[in-house]
Amino acid sequence: MRDPLDAGAARARLRPVQPATAPDLSFVVTSETLEYATEHALQFIDITADVRQVIARSGLATGQVSVVSAHTTAAVIVNEHEPLLLNDMARVLSRLAPAGDYYEHNDFSIRTVNMTAEECANGHAHCQHLFLGASETIIVENFEMKLGPWQSIFLVELDHARRRSVTVQAMGLGRQG
Repeated sequence: MRDPLDAGAARARLRPVQPATAPDLSFVVTSETLEYATEHALQFIDITADVRQVIARSGLATGQVSVVSAHTTAAVIVNEHEPLLLNDMARVLSRLAPAGDYYEHNDFSIRTVNMTAEECANGHAHCQHLFLGASETIIVENFEMKLGPWQSIFLVELDHARRRSVTVQAMGLGRQG
């Protein structure tokens, strides 16, 4: 059996982060809430430009940005922004948890927890959310997010048209003010 620490084993590339003019930088933390009006279920809204603007306003040079959905039926993901792929992803999500299936969450004759006057049957959207998640964290270096060439940040509506909010928090070394 080969020793994983053997000289022939693959090694991680270590590269120190060198922020521009480090003495001029200080620790910054800033949060902004972005609001969106969604139009329909399984809508992918590219919010990459909005996140970039938050980073620019924060002055963040080196650190990370977290993008968090405040909802259990709206997800935040990083993926490729290609229209046919977005159609494919919507189709896969609808197959994983179809809206027409039975969900105890939707059975208001037995459900007693977390009910509101405007409650809707959205068990499928909660189940789809299991496969996506509520947040993404992206590294920032030299004032730029370290996204791949095809990657974008999406807010994914899983339920129905409504107002949604996403909190973006930038944290690390940056220029304040």
